[in-house]
Amino acid sequence: MSQALPPIRVLPPTGRVPGSSAAAASPGVNLVDARDRPLRDLRISVTDRCNFRCVYCMPKEIFGRDFQFRERDELLTFEEIERLARASVQLGVRKLRITGGEPLLRRGIEELIEKLAQIRTPEGEPVDLALTTNGSALPVKAAALKAAGLKRVTISLDSLIEERFQAINDVKFPVSRVLAAIDAASEAGLGPVKINTVLKRGVNDDEILSLAEKFRGTGHVLRFIEYMDVGATNGWRLDDVVPSAEVVRRISERYPLEPAAPTHPGETAKRWQYADGAGEIGVISSVTGAFCGDCSRARISAEGQLYTCLFASSGYDLRAVLRDGASDAELVEVLSGRWRTRDDNYSEQRAALTPGSRKRIEMSYIGG
Repeated sequence: MSQALPPIRVLPPTGRVPGSSAAAASPGVNLVDARDRPLRDLRISVTDRCNFRCVYCMPKEIFGRDFQFRERDELLTFEEIERLARASVQLGVRKLRITGGEPLLRRGIEELIEKLAQIRTPEGEPVDLALTTNGSALPVKAAALKAAGLKRVTISLDSLIEERFQAINDVKFPVSRVLAAIDAASEAGLGPVKINTVLKRGVNDDEILSLAEKFRGTGHVLRFIEYMDVGATNGWRLDDVVPSAEVVRRISERYPLEPAAPTHPGETAKRWQYADGAGEIGVISSVTGAFCGDCSRARISAEGQLYTCLFASSGYDLRAVLRDGASDAELVEVLSGRWRTRDDNYSEQRAALTPGSRKRIEMSYIGG
């Protein structure tokens, strides 16, 4: 298998210079896209299934009893995922995040974690390996995941009010079991635990302060996410968005906040520290504060489609590349070719686009 591609543009430690396709696989060479953004983060979905039916992600009226999820043989195998991860690390990826659907529904997920935890960068360092989950299975899996090599988890929690939380997940899953999952993750050493809350105006924005108070001083990091127009099934409206600036203002009025430096370039969350030292919160402003300019993330769906933007209209079939017998070098070449032509900046364009003019992949399909 071979493919004619233009020269790869790379970013070595001292600056950006043109290179050749062979350079993409060389240790220490980092790929950049058409906007000079490096590839640093890879999010890998391991299943399109979820046991929740959250109204902003997998509404029951769309993803009901008759919805056809992927068959097992359509999903990437753990060996295929490992090959893609290794190739991506050669091109600059330093963080792997396992997503879904709900990733803990994938049978044998600990085996995959163990494979990925053994990957080393060209400098000999382990990759940053994390997982995003709704927490439902975490109390029974946390210790095994940690033993397999998982470093951290992010847990979704959109309300502390029982009736409201059950209405949001739409399967009557109790909030107490998610809180137990947070404790289990922390006890297993999968911390600091990040807790993601998607805010929607008139639904849970009245809990901003109570959520902040719940996790202040615990060592966990609460992150508020603006309700996003991902996909076409969640009925998104701009009026439903609670701007991050409002979140910071409302918390800071009770518990003064100070801006904190990002932990790494391209970080999606803006960090804010409590002035009294009680920890931090994060805000992800994907609607009011586009971060396309330094976005370093790619996503692979459960059946092997590569997406270079959360708001992408289409992907690239890596499963076919793998199952057509591509060598590791050819796999690196294909990945580098897709990334270096990447020019996505949807969030910066959003205001100029006509509503409904662009098809978007569902959040549940590529894991957020």
